[in-house]
Amino acid sequence: MANRLLADRDAPPVGSRWASNFVKRHKELTTRFTRRYDYQRALCEDPKIIKPWFELVRNTVAKYGILDEDFHNFDEAGFMMGVISTTIVVTSSERRGKANLAQPGDREWVSVLQSINSRGEAIPPFIIVAGQYHLANWYEDSALPKDWVISTTHNG
Repeated sequence: MANRLLADRDAPPVGSRWASNFVKRHKELTTRFTRRYDYQRALCEDPKIIKPWFELVRNTVAKYGILDEDFHNFDEAGFMMGVISTTIVVTSSERRGKANLAQPGDREWVSVLQSINSRGEAIPPFIIVAGQYHLANWYEDSALPKDWVISTTHNG
């Protein structure tokens, strides 16, 4: 855009760092990394599109006398046990390159289901692990609270 405006005035084009320098000169501006965002997900945040749904919820709550504490946020998270994540390690200053840490080969999938209501009361988590049988040490030697539920599936 800047080059188009300058071309109309027969002025030379801007330099390769013009945009970066422009932002530095204007303290009210900053740069940020963008993130990919699915178009369908963006539509779910459009007030015109979601307003009818909230009206339906409000009417249903009024019609049936649903209490605020009856609203729960439910979520599921799946993760691999034994996966090493990037971390900072202390190593010799003479070492070159990144430090490597071998990934164990025995990774298992685990899913956790959790829910909390609008008053902040949580339902104990439901943990799903890969396997066919419950193991005694999940319960006897475990630091997990007694009200947490553990179940098995073929794939976790």
